[in-house]
Amino acid sequence: MSTAPPRISLYEPDFAQDPHASYRRMREQFGPLVPVDLAPGVPATLVVGYEAARHILGDPQRFPADPRRWQTTVPDTCPIRPMMEYRPNALRSAGAEHARYRAANTAALQAVNQHTLRDHVEQVAAQTISAFAAEGKADLLAQYAWPLAFNALSHLLGCPDEVGRRIADGMSKIFDGVNASIGNQILAQAVADLVSLRRAHPGDDVTSRLLVHVARLNDNEMGQQLITLYGAGIEPLTNLITNTLLEMLTSPDFSGDLHAGDASVREALDTVLYRDPPLANFSMSYPPRPADVGGYLLPADEPVVISYAACNNDPDLGGHAPLGNRAHLAWGAGPHSCPASSHAYLIAEAAILHILDALPEMDLATRREDLTWRPGPFHRSLVTLPVTFPTI
Repeated sequence: MSTAPPRISLYEPDFAQDPHASYRRMREQFGPLVPVDLAPGVPATLVVGYEAARHILGDPQRFPADPRRWQTTVPDTCPIRPMMEYRPNALRSAGAEHARYRAANTAALQAVNQHTLRDHVEQVAAQTISAFAAEGKADLLAQYAWPLAFNALSHLLGCPDEVGRRIADGMSKIFDGVNASIGNQILAQAVADLVSLRRAHPGDDVTSRLLVHVARLNDNEMGQQLITLYGAGIEPLTNLITNTLLEMLTSPDFSGDLHAGDASVREALDTVLYRDPPLANFSMSYPPRPADVGGYLLPADEPVVISYAACNNDPDLGGHAPLGNRAHLAWGAGPHSCPASSHAYLIAEAAILHILDALPEMDLATRREDLTWRPGPFHRSLVTLPVTFPTI
């Protein structure tokens, strides 16, 4: 009697260190749809084929994002449950419920003044760099990308630093899948505090605009929208800035002249979003019935996860995504595509341009192959990005 091949674990350090080698082996063994474990005992299907991903992302009827039936089979202690469980927000809902939350978020984000946001990012970048410029060395992840992303998100959402730090702490635990249930508790209390603050003292920020939107979000719904915005902001944005700086420091396409101007930064951002997106595997859906995709039958009520990184680099595309690197899936696609992609792009580009202008002679302080990547099934995140530079 034949037995099914073992599922591939996405939570091991070996996968984090070289995911693209894993994606190649997955395709050779399974094709575009791969049986994986997101955590011990948590099966899922990972989509590594570009066309299959576009089909699934564009079919919310057969592949809804509501996980409530799935999570009844997953214990509260599961390390990735807080990342995937139902929340009354646009990311984890379907149908009319999703449309209501999506409309509120989109309206609140569209009202952001992009020029004011860029000015704020540049001011924060200058202040952040000044704290380590005299040292001649820095960890650009912990000392630059993370505090800048944190500050930019707090500015957009009208969030005081103390509350924002608790939100970031909770979100980090959830992304890592370590102490995730504690992270969930920290996060829930922090966003509740932010909602209470902005109800009492509204301002010109995303939180205040959500509170007065015609969707009439209650306090729980408000908190869950903020969790989504922070989840999409701090961790992935930190990783986008860091991974792009790594590309510019080490890739022959970009390292020849770090002070090459806007065009090179935009190209480097698109290269990272295409080849190694900061959210590597995401856009979870939960088919309520067995679903056929290109002759593969996906089981009901089991997560289907889109590997942006693998799909963008699908060899069936002939080495490039349709319409070039900007047709990547790093922002998702279909009704659940990221509504804040232009904001994230602006923040990352301004942050990178500023540090390249301030420290044009930066060098990576170690070999690229000696850098360590954080384990976890969802993100593509370095542990540190150490650099050296002449002191200012």
